[in-house]
Amino acid sequence: MNWESIFSVSLEAIIGSTAIAYALAAIGLNVHFGYTGLLNFGQSAFLGVGAYGIAITVATFGLPLWLGVTIGLAAAVILALLLGIPTLRLRADYLAIVTIAAAEIIRLFYRATDLRKWTGASDGLQSFSQDFYALNPFAGSKGIDLGLITFTDRELWILVVGWTLVLLSCLVVWLLMSSPWGRVLKAIREDEDAVRSLGKNVFSYKMQSLVLGGVIGCLGGFVFALDRAAVQPDTYGTEFTFFAYTIVILGGAARVFGPVVGSMIFWVLLVFIDSALSEASNNKVFPEWFMTTSQAGSVRYILVGLGLILLLIYRPQGIFGDKREVMLDGR
Repeated sequence: MNWESIFSVSLEAIIGSTAIAYALAAIGLNVHFGYTGLLNFGQSAFLGVGAYGIAITVATFGLPLWLGVTIGLAAAVILALLLGIPTLRLRADYLAIVTIAAAEIIRLFYRATDLRKWTGASDGLQSFSQDFYALNPFAGSKGIDLGLITFTDRELWILVVGWTLVLLSCLVVWLLMSSPWGRVLKAIREDEDAVRSLGKNVFSYKMQSLVLGGVIGCLGGFVFALDRAAVQPDTYGTEFTFFAYTIVILGGAARVFGPVVGSMIFWVLLVFIDSALSEASNNKVFPEWFMTTSQAGSVRYILVGLGLILLLIYRPQGIFGDKREVMLDGR
């Protein structure tokens, strides 16, 4: 087995663009779920409107990238308002139902053949990242070689931008959650009736949390789209949100760096197990009746899933979390 190749792709996954996008999605979800107790099962929709905000603006209408970023952020705010206004005054499970439905509606909207002219339907859109890579200060260089892992100049640029966004998002979350505003959110998570009795507008605070987490998730959509220089609607399905929840719980809910560490661990495990199983299957380590190369991708999810089940049994608060942070009252 080629262990050098396995470790190489695994190390790249720790700091790769996919880990960045999921970290941003999980940071936003942590604001919703970890700090405020909002059950948002449609985080993928916020990444989708961000990614398509750039893609449609640039690829379809030929407008500048900065305008696409602005439209994507505005779309995330509008989506949060549309989801929050009818649900945030009700029990938590209503928000869960509405958000998971909204994510599917948006995905199917982008897939609609009648809108192919603007969204590309199921094929998606390409050729919208030129302006972003035109700003690349590493262009023309050989990138960076760290021995086992190497990154081209384009990959290095998206990594610098992506991790800068992750650190800025963590800083914003830390500052806000250390403020009186953040303490109100945590109090709402514990007992919103008590907070309401103190004269606080619970609905307003929940809405602000939903908008903030959605905008941070939207940044993950930007990274995902610009790294691949393409968008495709099925990328932003409900599976994306469930992975983000896994990452939040793995790292620890209501911990600033929990989603970041959770994303890195989650992806390095997936990539390492997938690479190891594929190599083992190619080298006939396992008999074909046990597992073929094409089945390695499915088996990795089984193994990671079993690991997460054990984590939830023996340490439900995650790596850095506090068990009390996940004891939510679903009212």
